[in-house]
Amino acid sequence: MNPAQPAPFDVRLMNLTAAVLFVAVAVTGVASGLWWVMRHPAFSIGAIVVQGDVAHNSALTLRAQVAPRLSGNFFTLDLAAARAAFEAVPWVRTAIVQREFPNRLRVRLQEHEAVAYWGDESDDRLVNRFGEVFEASAADVESEDLPRLSGPDGQSAQVLQMYLALSPQFASVGSVLETLELSARGGWHARLDSGAEIELGRGALAEVVPRVQRFVRTLRQVAAQYGRTVESVESADLRHGDGYALRLRGVTTLADAVKKP
Repeated sequence: MNPAQPAPFDVRLMNLTAAVLFVAVAVTGVASGLWWVMRHPAFSIGAIVVQGDVAHNSALTLRAQVAPRLSGNFFTLDLAAARAAFEAVPWVRTAIVQREFPNRLRVRLQEHEAVAYWGDESDDRLVNRFGEVFEASAADVESEDLPRLSGPDGQSAQVLQMYLALSPQFASVGSVLETLELSARGGWHARLDSGAEIELGRGALAEVVPRVQRFVRTLRQVAAQYGRTVESVESADLRHGDGYALRLRGVTTLADAVKKP
């Protein structure tokens, strides 16, 4: 038998052209179908389900604020942009946005939990329990006795950590730590609910906490020597290596100085 002869060139060219045309038509058909599906009204975002923390923003107000900022349908919506839109709402810390076929978004929110004010008295910024500064209306804060913390930008977590370490120390003598400030040069300054101003000195937790512990451990005894109580403290300076300087209301010395315990 004679071996099979290759098809003529013109036949092979016609077959190749037909195959290419078939693929092109198929791709065009699929693309047209996708284009139709992606723009069909049935896939427009019809519902946004909000879960998680909504103490400061109801699901209704969240939808009203965010929906106008969303563009696209179920297939074309940019989830990263949608997440950013939710996280731009006051009190929202994080948002996880997921698609649910055919036209729904499911959003899980985590709100900020305010634990302190941040900045000076005119500043409405707040600090959450992670030490992050955020902006929200101070009128929406549930607690009226949050402390006020301040310090250089980017060091809010360090200031909160110091506050959490020092607050129980002052509480042991019946005082409330109302404000804590970290200066640009690294010095710590505190004010108690009695109005007492306390210079804590510079340093990290391992340096500042022992100074405060020494102060509160001996404060009642020292104040009692002058017939005074802890509430009589006007100011204290803990920056001395071998003790602290103390000023009590109604107590003076011949040199108008304060006693070192």
